[in-house]
Amino acid sequence: QVRLVESGGGLVQAGGSLRLSCAASGFIARRSTVAWYRQAPGKERELVAYIGSNILSARPPTNYADSVTGRFAISRDDAKNTVYLQMNSLEPEDTAEYYCNTQRGGRDYWGQGTQVTVSS
Repeated sequence: QVRLVESGGGLVQAGGSLRLSCAASGFIARRSTVAWYRQAPGKERELVAYIGSNILSARPPTNYADSVTGRFAISRDDAKNTVYLQMNSLEPEDTAEYYCNTQRGGRDYWGQGTQVTVSS
């Protein structure tokens, strides 16, 4: 049974940092693509970053939304089957509910989300 559990959200001042965690179970994260999305009130859910599998390469591919490039970093701890999102230089515009996502057998799986609030 695929399960994703996010944690690490909270309230932080602009310029601060947070690290989000996505604990995966029911599948092997390093063999899959795991993504972070976010959704702000009144806005559509948007892709923040993803990390691919390392089946073909020792260094898994990563990709970021333009709005977070250079500030956020996605990584994975294979021993813990956990994906992280390190968020630095946070801005009020980063305020949103952050969700972890993976796709298995053509189906999307989502965590319950973790709230990030950045005060100005």
